Amino acid sequence: MAEFTPRNGEQVGSYDVTSRLDTDYYAVFADIPEDDRAVWDRAKAYIDEVGTRMQDAWDTADYPLDIAKRMGELDLFNDGIDHPLLTRFSPLAAGLVNMEVSRGDGSLGTVIAVQGGLALRTLALFGSPEQQERWLQPLARAEVLGSFALTEPDHGSDSVSLETVARRDGEEWVIDGAKKWIGNGASGGITFVWARVDDPDAAEHGAVRCFLVEQDTPGYTGTVITGKASLRGIHQAHIAFDGVRVPLDAVLPGTKSFKDASTVLYSTRSGVAWSALGHATACYEAALAYAKQRVQFGKPLARFQMVQERLAHMLEDLTAMQLYCRRLADLEASGSLHPTQASLAKFHNTRAARRIAATARDLLGGNGILLENGVMQHMTDIEAIHTYEGTESVQALLLGRDITGMSAFA
Repeated sequence: MAEFTPRNGEQVGSYDVTSRLDTDYYAVFADIPEDDRAVWDRAKAYIDEVGTRMQDAWDTADYPLDIAKRMGELDLFNDGIDHPLLTRFSPLAAGLVNMEVSRGDGSLGTVIAVQGGLALRTLALFGSPEQQERWLQPLARAEVLGSFALTEPDHGSDSVSLETVARRDGEEWVIDGAKKWIGNGASGGITFVWARVDDPDAAEHGAVRCFLVEQDTPGYTGTVITGKASLRGIHQAHIAFDGVRVPLDAVLPGTKSFKDASTVLYSTRSGVAWSALGHATACYEAALAYAKQRVQFGKPLARFQMVQERLAHMLEDLTAMQLYCRRLADLEASGSLHPTQASLAKFHNTRAARRIAATARDLLGGNGILLENGVMQHMTDIEAIHTYEGTESVQALLLGRDITGMSAFA
């Protein structure tokens, strides 16, 4: 974006509100092991390298694939997945990467969620040895972009009701149906397609399984969804499957039911909680920096009581988010993390991030709507992560069922 030069008596043309302040009021991240800190530092360097270009890409709704692939070159896609063919990240290191990348740009945070959290994890958990040998490292290095196709045009929160079907025809599977909101679904890579088996003569009739589909397969049409006001720097696709034929070994043998898709989603909810923390950190630090620099009525905004009170409320939320995330990583590292604990972290952090972003935008006044100041971009991107990987209402119902022992799902 073009820099603004003060003129006609103006004292300030722009404010430095996007620099990293490393806010950590409770020293939540003061004792991070050196190996984890090295991964975090690599993510920081990456964001410093690509941040300006991504701001422009968000403005123009462009998806710069070279920037996405750069994360693979820097080995930032592991997302805590434990597999002998992949570099091992601790859950804490994976969370810090999610946080830092999202602090810089929400679209890139979603690239991690799609490429690492969903596509790479699906293959690592459920793929055959042959599928993993062929595709795991290319996905981890982003030499091939991957997508996770579960959500459908008519089935979002009730994705268990998916209508995309796969039927056997000789030595092939034939897939028909549609998917929507699929990140990387029109990138020219591969897609992990969740479909219901439609074969009345087979024992697995009606079961939900996952199929590895190369996007240049005839009958696969991925169309980029336009008109988004959120996550504009990554493309999501509306995918049509019209008689897509894949070999019998395209099915991931470890997938047997919808519960397997849920296993992947549960794992990525931790990543969403960390991503929300990254967005919230950027908004809080922008508000704090602006309050110190912006002078009104003869003094910096930071000297006004109302401003200090708002900053205190923002810090309260931000510190709670940090504590949620650190505890989440500890539980995951010990193998004792329950799916609903990840749901609670996602439920809390995206809601808290919304509050922080709204207050930050208000504190920046008219300057809050300028993309160069970051807050408005983060504010709209938070709206997407608040919804994906399970809406607020779905998380509440999962938690309600767990604490009461009674299901309120319709």
